Amino acid sequence: MLRVRKQVYCSDRYTGKGITVAILDTGISRHPDFGSRILGFTDFVNGRVGLYDDDTHGTHVSGILAGDGSLSGGKYRGIAPQCSLVIGKVLNGNGDGTIEHMLKGIEWILQKKRIWNIRILNISIGLGLDLKRGQRETLISCVEEAWGQGLVVVAAAGNAGPKPGTLSPIGNSRKVITVGCNEGGYFGERPSLCEYYSGREEEGAELRKPDVVAPGTDIISCNAHARRTLYGWQNGYAAKSGTSMSTPIISGAAALCLEKSPDAGNSEVKRRIIYTATDLKEPWYKQGWGMLNIERMLDF
Repeated sequence: MLRVRKQVYCSDRYTGKGITVAILDTGISRHPDFGSRILGFTDFVNGRVGLYDDDTHGTHVSGILAGDGSLSGGKYRGIAPQCSLVIGKVLNGNGDGTIEHMLKGIEWILQKKRIWNIRILNISIGLGLDLKRGQRETLISCVEEAWGQGLVVVAAAGNAGPKPGTLSPIGNSRKVITVGCNEGGYFGERPSLCEYYSGREEEGAELRKPDVVAPGTDIISCNAHARRTLYGWQNGYAAKSGTSMSTPIISGAAALCLEKSPDAGNSEVKRRIIYTATDLKEPWYKQGWGMLNIERMLDF
């Protein structure tokens, strides 16, 4: 994350303090990097009580967004290391989920929005491209309802690229901030970069997506399998790649933006993020407005 923070020009001017972000994913573990900042958790898959993550994906995503780097001396702290979290488990131990669980998760977040002052919803879930039309429309409608109630909704573009028309169904909403992956040349032309399989809209499509990109290759963040032993904590961090990792970077930026400007609406936050992005000189369907630039966003 130290590398990522440098790539997106993230300093310590703001930390996300006082901002609550909801995450729908595979859950979250009791990792030291989250401290006491997890305000709520509900399991829509197995109905279990108590924090857990049987896949590790959700913990990793949460660390990118909100981990404070306690186990690494701050090296692997997230973009908004002092924001609070509300977690809905909508994916199982294999990372799979249903539309029903996703809809219940969003409904729950909207019900709890005022209680925990939730400002941002992070959805690092690609979902399948084979959804029936009715399912797709229902899902987008529900996500846009969350936007309509004031939440900054940030969704992954998915990892089904590079063919055109491979954008995740959630990312097809005009309102949400759809996030693709791009390393901006940091790793050169390495063939395994997630920008090569980041989901994208049809070239020349009326809906121009993704909106923005962020790093997503070999991101080191909190590991759900971290364990305390007689010799200290072991397996505290792990590396993962994909647009799922890019998405919480943008959500973290939104938290910093709202900390600085608490009265800003979701549309204003979106404008600040996309209008200050760094143009990578890539086609729109690959980079959107460009690479997140937090320093410029905060000065906008």
